[in-house]
Amino acid sequence: MKSIILGSLLYFVSFLPLASAQKTSVSITGNQFKINGELTYRGREWQGQKIEGLLFNSRMVQGIFDDLNPATRDQFQYADTKKWDPERNTREFIAAMPLWKNQGLLAFTLNLQGGSPLGYGNKGWINSAFDPQGNLRPDYLQRLEMILNKANKLGMVVILGYFYFGQDEHLQDEAAVIRAVDNITAWLLKKKYRNILVEINNECNISYNHPILQPERVHELIERVQNTRKRGHRLLVSTSYGGGTLPKPNVVKVADFVLLHGNGVSDPAKISKLVADTKNVAGYQNTPILFNEDDHFNFEAESNNFVAAIHAYASWGYFDYRMKDEGFEAGYQSVPVDWGINSERKRAFFKLLQEVTGEK
Repeated sequence: MKSIILGSLLYFVSFLPLASAQKTSVSITGNQFKINGELTYRGREWQGQKIEGLLFNSRMVQGIFDDLNPATRDQFQYADTKKWDPERNTREFIAAMPLWKNQGLLAFTLNLQGGSPLGYGNKGWINSAFDPQGNLRPDYLQRLEMILNKANKLGMVVILGYFYFGQDEHLQDEAAVIRAVDNITAWLLKKKYRNILVEINNECNISYNHPILQPERVHELIERVQNTRKRGHRLLVSTSYGGGTLPKPNVVKVADFVLLHGNGVSDPAKISKLVADTKNVAGYQNTPILFNEDDHFNFEAESNNFVAAIHAYASWGYFDYRMKDEGFEAGYQSVPVDWGINSERKRAFFKLLQEVTGEK
């Protein structure tokens, strides 16, 4: 009798809604973002510019990082333990998330294949949530789920990148790329996540091995994700290009939002021009324009890329890596990562973000 009761209870529990996966939802109305049906930064203006509806973010792509190559893994060891620890990395990421949110950050970019753990370039490491056939690696998913659940609890949005150049080559063929897209999309929908913006790949015009991840065909994967539904829900999807690159019409006309990068754009006036030019790309339909990578700072100055994006009514994203001779506290992309707000640049970014958003 006990086994029958237990079996019935387990059957019932298996059909209960996943409360944590329904707490936070992101949506788009026109060129504005909403969280839980409400405009972001509701009613907020700064320097006479409308802030509500924008989605300020930071590039935190290494939250589930690991290196599966034993020949390179040791270079990412922590100074105190002399070893690399992916679980510690994710734990410390999650511990820092409330601090980011409390200072006005509503979103961050995470990538299933990370980013360059040295800031720029690829040198042999293997970091991918997908195996060569496009199947999902369970340990990566466990770390990912921890972060997504915490973001749900905090009311944060995750810009989730599927692929990164220098890592896509570890997928054996185009069929594996498609399988990877289908597998992770199905997993996210099964888990009922509503706080996800998908970035198919980081900078599609930069050295991808598989043609379907290159500019001429990447819209096929955007549409593939859009056409995948569960319980009437689908994910919002786009992809990005290299710094200062104008997005192509085949992406602009199908993407739910337009991703831009500011790397290489040192003149803030050119940030404004990039936004204006994007609005003139064939197929643009007043969707939100969002920078989710820009390695220019100068936050104390009257004019900088962050401010220029605001004046163009575009969301902006902070990208920081550990530069030559800098300490552990610098950068959010260089592994191992200090996920706190402990460097001068990080403090300057979050200080301006607090000012812009009105967070105390």
